[in-house]
Amino acid sequence: MPATSAPPPPPTPTPPSRASAADRTAAPATATPIAAGPPASRTGDPARRARRVRRILVPALVLSAPLVLAVAMGVGAVSVSPPHVLQVVLHHVLGTPPADTGVDPIDDQIVWEYRAPRVLLALVTGAALALAGTVLQTLIRNPLADPFVLGIASGASLGAVAALVVGASAAGLLATLGVTGAAFAGAIGTLALVLALGRRGGRVDPARLVLVGVSISSLLQALTSWLQLQASPDQIAGVLFWLLGSVSGATWSSLALPAVALAAGLVGLLAAGRTLDALLLGDDRAASLGVDLSRARTLLFVVSALFTAAAVSVAGGVGFVGLIAPHLVRLVVGPAHRRLLPLAALVGGLFLVLADLAGRTLTAPRELPLSIVTALVGVPVFLAVLLRADGGRAR
Repeated sequence: MPATSAPPPPPTPTPPSRASAADRTAAPATATPIAAGPPASRTGDPARRARRVRRILVPALVLSAPLVLAVAMGVGAVSVSPPHVLQVVLHHVLGTPPADTGVDPIDDQIVWEYRAPRVLLALVTGAALALAGTVLQTLIRNPLADPFVLGIASGASLGAVAALVVGASAAGLLATLGVTGAAFAGAIGTLALVLALGRRGGRVDPARLVLVGVSISSLLQALTSWLQLQASPDQIAGVLFWLLGSVSGATWSSLALPAVALAAGLVGLLAAGRTLDALLLGDDRAASLGVDLSRARTLLFVVSALFTAAAVSVAGGVGFVGLIAPHLVRLVVGPAHRRLLPLAALVGGLFLVLADLAGRTLTAPRELPLSIVTALVGVPVFLAVLLRADGGRAR
C-alpha cells in the first residue's frame, strides 16, 4: 500500500509591520471612494448668495425711499434741502406752527403746494402701473405683458384727447367730466368691451383677451389720431404732451383717485397672493388646488385694468414701468407674490419719481415727457435683464 504524503504545514503568520498597520488604518479612507461634488465656487451656493443679496437690497430699497422722495421734492428752480423738506412735511402733517419749522414761507409753499403732489402722484402712478404689469404677466404667462396690452391705456387716451379737443367747446358730458374723468371713463368702457369680447364658452380666455385687446387698442389709437387732426394749434401741444405722459399738473385733488385705487387694489392682491402663485403652475395644477380659474382671472383682470385706468387718467401714457419693474424685482425676491407685489409697487413708484425728476431737470426750463425718459432708461435695462436670463440658461 503506497504511503500517504503528509499535508504541507500551514504558513507561518507574518507579524504585522508598522507599514502594514498604517496601511490598514488608512484603508477605509481609500477603499470607499467619496463622490466628487461640484467644484467649490468663490461665490458659494447660488441660493445662499441670492438670500444674502435679498437681505441687503430689500432693506436698502425701503430705507432709501424717503430720501428719494425728499430729494425729488427739494430739487428744482428753487432748491430746498432734504431737512427743510422734512420740516415742511411734518409741519403740514403734524400741524406744527409755521414759526417752529425755520423754513421760508415761499419754500414751504413751493414744496407743499407744487412739488409734493407731483412727486407723490408719480410714486402712486408708477406703483399702480408696476402692479398691473405684475398681475398681467402672471395671468397671461407672458413676460412681455404690460398694462397697455389690453387696450385700457388707449381707451383712456381717447377719452382724454376727446375732452381736450371737444370738451372745451362742449357743454355736455365731456365738459363735466374733465380730462381725468373722461380718461377714466374711456378706460373703464374699454375694459368692459374687451372682457365681453374676450370670453369663450362663458369663461375668460387669456389668449383671446390679448388678441381682442390689441385689436381694440389699434382701433382706439386710430380714433385718437383722427381727433388730433381736428385739434387747433393751441390744443395740439397739450394733447401731445398728455399722450407722452406727464405729472406736471398734479394737485392734491388729482392724487385722490389713483391713491384710493392703489391702496384698495394692493390689499386685494396681497389677499390673492396664493391664487396668483397657483396660476404660475398652469391651469390644471391651479384647478387641482381649488382655484376657480374663470372667477379668479376675471377679478384679477379687472383689478389690473383699474390700476391702469387710474394711472393713465392722471399721468397719460407712460410706458415701460409695468414691464421692467416686475422683472427687476423677480431677480431679487423670486416669483412669490407676497414679496413680489409690494416691492414691485415700490420699485415702479420710485422709478417714475426719478424719471420725472430727470425730465424736469435735465433740459430745464423745458420738461421732457415721462415716456421719453422711461424709454431711454427702460430699454437698456430690459435688454440687460433679457441678456442676463439668456446667460443663466446657457450655463
